[in-house]
Amino acid sequence: MDERLEKALDFANYMQTLSNQRRVLQEQFNESLVYFYKGCQFTINTTLINYVNWLVEKDNTENVIFVDDNEIPVEVIDLTQFLEDIQDQYFNALNTYHAEYNKLKSNRSVEKLIDHE
Repeated sequence: MDERLEKALDFANYMQTLSNQRRVLQEQFNESLVYFYKGCQFTINTTLINYVNWLVEKDNTENVIFVDDNEIPVEVIDLTQFLEDIQDQYFNALNTYHAEYNKLKSNRSVEKLIDHE
């Protein structure tokens, strides 16, 4: 096989593998943003964090009603603790995602990308 063609195929294989590994990391990150409270599910994002933070700043910290991801109303008893929990989970997930992404992008071969898992 022509050397240029072989290099092109190797590069295409590398890019496909890198793309797949990035997708897997993104999925793991998204899964780690799911927070459960009193049997209800919330997907943590900056909008939720900012809204809860705004409520806490307005001293609305007890018995606040939210609608979860499944459109189920739930009463959050202690909004300050709820905020701490979602912030901790968000930043832990974000730090893990960042560290794993940096490891991934430093791998320059298909074998190293696959071994990354």
